Amino acid sequence: MTPLLPMAYLPPVSWCSVAWKAETVALEACDHYQKGSLRNRCYLAGPNGAQRLSIPLAKGKNQQTPIRDVRISYDEPWQRQHWRSIKTAYGNAPYFEHYAGDIIRFYERPYPFLFDYNLDFLQVIFQKKMGWKGQFICTEQFHPKEEWPLGPDLREAFSGDQYPFPQWFQPQQYAQVFAEKSGFLPNLSLLDLLFCCGKQCGEVL
Repeated sequence: MTPLLPMAYLPPVSWCSVAWKAETVALEACDHYQKGSLRNRCYLAGPNGAQRLSIPLAKGKNQQTPIRDVRISYDEPWQRQHWRSIKTAYGNAPYFEHYAGDIIRFYERPYPFLFDYNLDFLQVIFQKKMGWKGQFICTEQFHPKEEWPLGPDLREAFSGDQYPFPQWFQPQQYAQVFAEKSGFLPNLSLLDLLFCCGKQCGEVL
């Protein structure tokens, strides 16, 4: 079975739980950009609760743009801002120092295209840092809803005004940096899981 998932910027734990259990994961590479999706935003556990980070996009009608053609904007220093937020959120996490050197590279090097940035980031964390033995493949043609032939079509499972939380997802709790203040916040970004759990990520997923 090869689940079909939407591309995401540092995807939520529910997305990761699907991917972790699969030998091959198909990433949708032939759709059009959708405003307000995971493609350019993620959620951290900040000092004041769930905090959203959004990657700014180059001006234009991105809503009608093929996802692989969507360009990142660098008119604002968003990379420095995102990294500052990540350090504030996870500087005291058990595994921050262990992984920070690999993560910060994605906030120093500019990428022209959003899809390429997300894919490289995902592969480094999932395969090189978490030790996932599977592989990501990118779709080569668009399949209409529910017509993906190789497994479940989960492209629409991770959406919503709040941070995405599919009804079927049963989160496993783990220690978070600000849990005493905010309580456990489920289904945050992959970074939350990585910095808090390290090599135990697989056990949570």
